[in-house]
Amino acid sequence: NLPLVLISYCSDLFKTKDEKDAVSLDQRIADSIKEMVKSREAKVKNREAAGFGKDYLGLLLKAYHDEGQSNKISIEQLVDECKTLYVAGQETTNTLLSWMILLLSIHQDWQEEARKEVLTVFGHDKPPYADGITRLKLMGMIMNETLRLYSPAYSGFMRDVDKEIRLGKFDLPASVQFHIPIMTIHHDPDIWGEDVNLFKPERFAEGVSKATNNNPIAFMPFGMGPHICAGFNFATNEAKITIAMILQRFTFRLSPGYVHSPFPVLAVRPEKGVQVIINAL
Repeated sequence: NLPLVLISYCSDLFKTKDEKDAVSLDQRIADSIKEMVKSREAKVKNREAAGFGKDYLGLLLKAYHDEGQSNKISIEQLVDECKTLYVAGQETTNTLLSWMILLLSIHQDWQEEARKEVLTVFGHDKPPYADGITRLKLMGMIMNETLRLYSPAYSGFMRDVDKEIRLGKFDLPASVQFHIPIMTIHHDPDIWGEDVNLFKPERFAEGVSKATNNNPIAFMPFGMGPHICAGFNFATNEAKITIAMILQRFTFRLSPGYVHSPFPVLAVRPEKGVQVIINAL
């Protein structure tokens, strides 16, 4: 095992500053999560709380303390799940907001219509609230079209076949993997029409089912089923609130310096950012 030890030592020795910073940040995040875990455990132990809570961390803590083996997880798994949720939610929200700002900067007519809707529901000063957010129909249409064009799950999904099954015209043997290419599906003219590459939120005017002709896998920017993206609700709600607050206060248009360069890292992000010119209302 000496060669492996030497390789590990040399790898640590020659890490760049960015790599060392990344390791340090990862450790700090893990330590923060463990502190939250200890805090909740202490409250339960001291009878300050009846349980670990009903949020995601509470559910993970229940699994961590499960007496049986079927649902029990380790502390490492608990920490990894929390990190995944945080990173997924943050990354998905960042990219979704970037593309929505870009598309609304280009399509000023849709920006103005979305602003009218936001001002009708919230006015100029009232912070967006949950019930009002659900009434933003145009915002939902714009968001869905943005997610269709720039899906967070750009690379698609891999799925394992547990047993031999027939899928359409194909017989899939057990233990094979198949790929679901989300971006290809979202840009398929047979599903969306010849204007598939155009920004047309009106596709979703009557909901997702109507837009996809009731095809459940024609639109799945966050995946589907039990493996749907953990950041789905976090990303969409936060994006709606953020865009609503921006529209209440500012107009924005695309800067001449913008360079269109979608770049896939976890999600499809604008590699060089989105530069816009902002004016207060």
